[in-house]
Amino acid sequence: MLPELTPEDLHARLQRGDDLQLIDVRQPEEYEYCRIEGSYLIPLGELASRVEEIDPDRPTVLICHHGVRSMQALAYLQHRHEMTNLLNLRGGIHAWSTRVDPSVAVY
Repeated sequence: MLPELTPEDLHARLQRGDDLQLIDVRQPEEYEYCRIEGSYLIPLGELASRVEEIDPDRPTVLICHHGVRSMQALAYLQHRHEMTNLLNLRGGIHAWSTRVDPSVAVY
């Protein structure tokens, strides 16, 4: 089982001021349309060439539309780069929009 957290858990951690790195692995046009404030875009297709942009010492939450691409990113980073600081946002930004922050557009 790959590690994940719910939108509510992420919201609570952000409210507490936890030092989280939010990596969005969607496409640029998806990211432009809606995103979680403070997230950083690294599209899934660019992850292998941009892995050094992820801080291995900070808890990192991977985000996509529904949680599938971010789970793929998490598995890749765990297995190929031995990162242990990763969490997948269960349900992706769609769940974030519907359960935590309705000001974030749904698509």
